[in-house]
Amino acid sequence: MTTLDALADELRFADDAMRLEILLDYAGRLPPLPEQYHALRDAGLNRVDECQAPVFLMVDVVDGKVKILADVPEEAPTARSFVALLLEAFNDQPPSVVAEAPPDILHRLGLTGLLGMQRTRGLSAIYQRIKHEVARKAEASR
Repeated sequence: MTTLDALADELRFADDAMRLEILLDYAGRLPPLPEQYHALRDAGLNRVDECQAPVFLMVDVVDGKVKILADVPEEAPTARSFVALLLEAFNDQPPSVVAEAPPDILHRLGLTGLLGMQRTRGLSAIYQRIKHEVARKAEASR
């Protein structure tokens, strides 16, 4: 069972308030962006433009493992939490884990009805960016 599957199972039985609380607990788990990437972030590179918050996201596949670096301000706890959740689920995993992750993750996590359309669009863009970049980098490394 993957991390995303386990979380989806946990959230399926939670009410809306608890579901949001569980998600927001991830905000503190986002590791700090290594200093050598601050200039890229500050220049606006690798930003997920669909998000209202400035979400910096670098995705790579190194030695057959997914590597994700991200930075999301603390003032954007929903996006920060979702990115932290995805890092926990995908970092250091083979690309196949990302490829096999469900396309409708926000629905599976029970978040679509809790979040506004703009937040849903931003979180979906983050997820799609990770899936797309992992597929592209995995293909290039073959």
